[in-house]
Amino acid sequence: MKFMKLLPTPDEIRNEFPLTKEQTEIKKERDRQIADILTGKDDRFLLIIGPCSADNEDSVCEYISKLAKTAEKVKDKIFVIPRIYTNKPRTTGEGYKGIVHQPDPDGKPDFYKGLVAMRKMHIRAISESGLTAADEMLYPDNWGYVQDILSYVAIGARSVEDQQHRIVVSGFDCAAGMKNPTSGDINVMLNSLVAAQNPHTFTYRGYEVKTTGNKLAHTILRGSTNKHGNNLPNYHYEDLALLCEKYAERDLANPACIVDTNHSNSDKKYLEQIRISKEVVHSRNHNPDIKKLVKGLMIESYLKSGCQKISDHMVYGQSITDPCLGWEESERLIYTLAELV
Repeated sequence: MKFMKLLPTPDEIRNEFPLTKEQTEIKKERDRQIADILTGKDDRFLLIIGPCSADNEDSVCEYISKLAKTAEKVKDKIFVIPRIYTNKPRTTGEGYKGIVHQPDPDGKPDFYKGLVAMRKMHIRAISESGLTAADEMLYPDNWGYVQDILSYVAIGARSVEDQQHRIVVSGFDCAAGMKNPTSGDINVMLNSLVAAQNPHTFTYRGYEVKTTGNKLAHTILRGSTNKHGNNLPNYHYEDLALLCEKYAERDLANPACIVDTNHSNSDKKYLEQIRISKEVVHSRNHNPDIKKLVKGLMIESYLKSGCQKISDHMVYGQSITDPCLGWEESERLIYTLAELV
């Protein structure tokens, strides 16, 4: 292992690119509303929606500005959180890893530029849309660079079994969704909640830290993969009813679940997200226990539908990772969900 250079501390980056007082107040108020939804004080439906990966500041911010206008029209029924995913897990370590791996002129990662790009994108989105966003915590050490910006953090299927991810979440002051692992083991997912909701003392970035536990930590169902490599969905009525039973067996605060409509639930067939979304809402409306538990959906959506490979002729606003719904399909779906919930 070769230590190449020392990066600026989170405090240094935050001081160099600070939030305004108004932006800080926006986040504070949105965090409060998300907490009220997850704790049952507010019966609105959460919708975490946006690109699979936030690869381009201009197209991402254009998308979120469109989303903000639609969100305003459905705000009595749906609370919208845009996805700005600046880190991307790679199963084999190959492929696009997110804007944090910002390349220098030689194509090699420049992590200072990446951290700055990550922060500037989030701040611009708040400034132009009034919406604070969700991101995935792929690297726990990066939390300090965005802790004053994010209103929602997801822990991915490959990270949820990692002890460091779990205990760092226990120190968050915002909502955190813990996905089921790729195996689909619900007990592993719920074990991650036990860790995240309880206090811990541990070492972090050279400090000894103490956390009080994150009572807003909750589950995300994203489907699974069996031993043959086949995707298995876990959004059906029976899956949601089983999760209700599993929650009842444990002493967890604020039982809550988000259903991820893409990934292994849709077999990455992005248009299936529309059908899956409607089915989940139907299950909620049919069963009061499911309605109480399932607080919302996670949907992958961008300006252009589908996805593309990285090339010299990129389509503006189309995903370079997993395929996404296009804006027109997404807007129609948001209005439909507002009628159904």
